[in-house]
Amino acid sequence: MAKLFGTDGVRGRAGRFPLDEATVRVIGRSLSGILLEQRGSAPEIVTGRDTRESGAWVERALLEGARERGATVRSAGVITTPGVAYLARTLNADAGVVVSASHNPFQDNGIKIFAPTGRKLDDSLERRIEADIESEAAGSEGEASAAGAASSSEEPDSHQSMELRERYLDYLAEEVAGGLSLDGMSVALDCANGASFELAPALFKRLGARVSVINAEPDGQNINLNCGSQHMEGLRRKVMDEGAELGVAFDGDADRALFVNARGEVVDGDAVMWAMARVMSERGELKGGAVVATVMSNIGLEIALRSKGLALTRTDVGDKYVLEELLRSGASLGGEQSGHIIFPQQSLVGDGMVTTINLLRAMKESGLALEELTRGFERYPQVLVNVPVREKRPFEEVEPIREASRRVEAQLGSRGRLLLRYSGTEALARVMIEGERQEEIEALARQLAEAIRAELGAA
Repeated sequence: MAKLFGTDGVRGRAGRFPLDEATVRVIGRSLSGILLEQRGSAPEIVTGRDTRESGAWVERALLEGARERGATVRSAGVITTPGVAYLARTLNADAGVVVSASHNPFQDNGIKIFAPTGRKLDDSLERRIEADIESEAAGSEGEASAAGAASSSEEPDSHQSMELRERYLDYLAEEVAGGLSLDGMSVALDCANGASFELAPALFKRLGARVSVINAEPDGQNINLNCGSQHMEGLRRKVMDEGAELGVAFDGDADRALFVNARGEVVDGDAVMWAMARVMSERGELKGGAVVATVMSNIGLEIALRSKGLALTRTDVGDKYVLEELLRSGASLGGEQSGHIIFPQQSLVGDGMVTTINLLRAMKESGLALEELTRGFERYPQVLVNVPVREKRPFEEVEPIREASRRVEAQLGSRGRLLLRYSGTEALARVMIEGERQEEIEALARQLAEAIRAELGAA
């Protein structure tokens, strides 16, 4: 069977394998069984979901499966992904499970599983769940469906869900934002009609900000629809109309955020990491003088950090790999261009609201507007060329490609960057080049693409 767990859990079209009800029950039953085996007693699981219309039945099916193996389950209802990770850690649960497809459209859904530490589920446990799906799903579908029918009326306790959400909100307001007053600040929020739609406005109002909100009326189908961190136009207009000092755009499960400064300019994860690295370095809080980011972060971040004597460590794409390097190296700041920012001393998952609090604190303490905090970061032009290939031979084993790559890197020097890799899902070689001049990098990308096409191109 194909691998079901990616870097962000299981994801796909809701109602279809592996997110059909029978398979979701197997996932819940398998997870509970593994935890029972490890613990020796009934495990405790805390869950939450975003606002898409399939969320309630997916969560219910998963909980039904978990209860079949004796698990005690608590649902926080609609809550952010980092909210579930926080609850799993502080409630001493054996696992936290999020039902969300993050920035995907409402037709999709997903399942992410967190260990009590807040880290995502270990790869070996994911493989065991996949094996259980393969071996059990077909044979146990009838049994699981009967169990589900018997317990389908058992809805999550709404009072308990509210208490769990309040616990997370208190943590953000009293621990992460402890001592921070936003009195007099104007903040605009785009909640993407997602999991942050109640929590984010409540948090920033509680901290004293004047809050204006868009896209906080979820109907089950409008999550991420022309809004949130992938569609910044509405937030830019809101910031300019309200004269806000900061605009914040969350994605569907609010584990990431992008920003708009008072001039209406979009500030992405690279710019946020630059701003926070400067501030944390000045405070003596940037351990090792390094920031961890992925291979997709713009070379402008690397050059800006270098100008301050700071280093950039790159990982494969995925916040999972960023976290692994943060923990390995002991660094205190990492993230992705897309807005997943991790402050490991506060949380082991990206949390859009934690990032916003930290950015607002930096603005308040420095007395600088966001556009001033991000000054010194220059985004370099970038070009991406996809080349269809008939096979995925290692590039270094193909002499003409290796030589062409060396020539490109020599011409770019320290003021540019080449990233050459294969697509993980398609028969494509991806040529990504960043440099100072658009015309130059386009020409270099064409040259390298031709070398790849001549040696490996699809017929």
